Amino acid sequence: MGTYVVRRLLQFIPTTLGAIFLLHYLTSLGIQLTGNPARALFGDRRPSEAQLGALTEALGLADPCLTRTGDPCVGLYFDRLQKIFLQFDFGINFNRRPVTDIVADALPYTFKLVVIAIIFQAVVGITAGVLAGLRAGGFFDYFVKVSTVLLISVPVFVLGFVVRDIINVNVGNKLREAGTLPDWFTFGVMSPVYKPDYPIASLVVPGLVLGALSLATTARLTRTSILENVRSDYVRTARAKGLAPKRVIGVHTLRNSLIPVITYLGVDFGGLMGGAVVTEGIFGVPGIGREIFRATISKEPSVVLGIVTLLVLVFLIVNLIVDVLYAVLDPRIRYD
Repeated sequence: MGTYVVRRLLQFIPTTLGAIFLLHYLTSLGIQLTGNPARALFGDRRPSEAQLGALTEALGLADPCLTRTGDPCVGLYFDRLQKIFLQFDFGINFNRRPVTDIVADALPYTFKLVVIAIIFQAVVGITAGVLAGLRAGGFFDYFVKVSTVLLISVPVFVLGFVVRDIINVNVGNKLREAGTLPDWFTFGVMSPVYKPDYPIASLVVPGLVLGALSLATTARLTRTSILENVRSDYVRTARAKGLAPKRVIGVHTLRNSLIPVITYLGVDFGGLMGGAVVTEGIFGVPGIGREIFRATISKEPSVVLGIVTLLVLVFLIVNLIVDVLYAVLDPRIRYD
């Protein structure tokens, strides 16, 4: 196991370097095609060459390659790598704020939001999938299939606006006026926007919205896996030996059925970290997604590179953890 983990950690190096180079090239190409983004900071005012040059130098955009369309800016790429991995310097944004501070402030919000979404989709999705798989052809099975199709067909931005405007605003206002429920619920959970006074409660609904689409996929994946494994020879043998039904389902059937589900949840964790931009925008959560959106609109390559580098590392680490969990779930899997 130790050798396997070391080998996977070494694989992080080319993957991370490749992802950073791809993003570096795309951001550089954007500047080459649209011009120096530092000019936009002056608005309608026309800066002197000295002012523009000083600001461009401070923002790390003074390399001549950024004026040549199609130039991959290899030298600038290695300069950025040196600053990131040797000096832990991700640069600054257009307001002269270090990118590390931006990430440090925004990451906890997104992390808590994603954890709520993962717990929601794992608990509810796996439970629904198991019950549907064990009652194939029954009412609950059809209910899970229909409800998951409805969830998958609704875009997250539509679901977010519907939940915020109908439930959090309309229903929430009535509950707040009644004053019969605790404040953490009426002003926290039912708040249409993030409330610093209720840092966890006001993230519950956005987390449920973020995990709703993945919940449907988790439920259907669990159901299919249960249906496949419940007919397996080892399950029939366990039943023939007289084992209790709970042990047959919980130990022999469910553990093997969870392998594809765990794989999906691991991949989805990284996807939710980067894909929370819509949900964070709807509910006013000051997280990573909102910072990426702002940096993209204002063409701040340092912020985009810093945040995406972090997301790549999170994605790789989570997938490593998922691979290690395979051996826990299935004793037949060994990493020698």
